Amino acid sequence: MKEKPFEILLVEDNPDHAKLVLRSFKENQLACTIHHVTDGEMALDYLHQRGAYAESANCPRPHVVLLDLRIPKVDGLEVLRVIKTSEELRRIPVVILTTSEAEADLGRAYDGYANSYLVKPVDFESFIHLMHNLGFYWLTYNRQA
Repeated sequence: MKEKPFEILLVEDNPDHAKLVLRSFKENQLACTIHHVTDGEMALDYLHQRGAYAESANCPRPHVVLLDLRIPKVDGLEVLRVIKTSEELRRIPVVILTTSEAEADLGRAYDGYANSYLVKPVDFESFIHLMHNLGFYWLTYNRQA
């Protein structure tokens, strides 16, 4: 039986940051498919398979969500809240991937049941290293229900 590919939903409105994430996973040769959306409303539509994402074959359930906090339409903390209070979505791990080092954001994310909180490094090499470690952990070590 063929194993399903590892699916990642990247919720990131900054095109440069999104390119860095995509490039990092590619350079680290991490075997996954990344679905990129640019705002919180799109993320929720994707996860609930509605609107432009109603065709489930085009939007498989992600194994992990990489979620920026500062996104348009519906902010990242609200997206996190919806995921973690939904019976059908709550088991999907949510990794906050943000530029915010604010203690208040960190606390709100973990209060909302984020699975991890990562601050995006400023320099490219550190970013690549972080993505390698993140990908290796979620794709290799972590087991999901």
